[in-house]
Amino acid sequence: MKRRESLKAIGLTALSTGLLLDACKSEPAQQTEQAAVIEAPTETAGRQAFELERDKKLHAETFFTPHEMATITVLADIIIPKDEHSGSASDAKVPAFIEFIVKDIPEHQLPMRGGLRWLDLQCADRYGHAFVDCPAPQQLEMVTAIAYPAKAKPELKQGVSFFNRMRDLTASGFFTSKIGIADIGYAGNAPNRWTGVPADVLKQYGMENVTV
Repeated sequence: MKRRESLKAIGLTALSTGLLLDACKSEPAQQTEQAAVIEAPTETAGRQAFELERDKKLHAETFFTPHEMATITVLADIIIPKDEHSGSASDAKVPAFIEFIVKDIPEHQLPMRGGLRWLDLQCADRYGHAFVDCPAPQQLEMVTAIAYPAKAKPELKQGVSFFNRMRDLTASGFFTSKIGIADIGYAGNAPNRWTGVPADVLKQYGMENVTV
């Protein structure tokens, strides 16, 4: 199975568990250009007042630092890069999705922040720089070391756990975005268009020359 197909499976599985949001948009905030913040949803139909108030509160908060958001952005684009079919994870505003998710589901906060810190310490030890300051080949080398649990060294267990979470969140955010849904090819519900009985069926019943 190709990597993008595998990630689709992860994203679609997350859909069935109710992890995902309805829509994600970005706007400037007190972060780097790579760091995006999801706008509060404008659709309020069918939503309770306490839900709207909670969303408003979460949107007003910031969890990740600009450096952490920059790291998340690089990792997300390594996991789902731009290709001939669609944009990258950052094009789909996945970093903003992850920022919102960790506020909405606080259990993610410690593992994500700890994992990002672990990644920087590993890169500082190996390459003398934080992850985002390493050149692309070193970033890929580091990611490769923790991306395959069955092959990873025992001492990298914490990094493997972090990257599994990062990959799951990235796939979840991407394949529920406008770009990701288009990549899947999901068209949604649409009215039927009747174009008549197919020609091969009419021929099968000897009715190809019948007019009404």
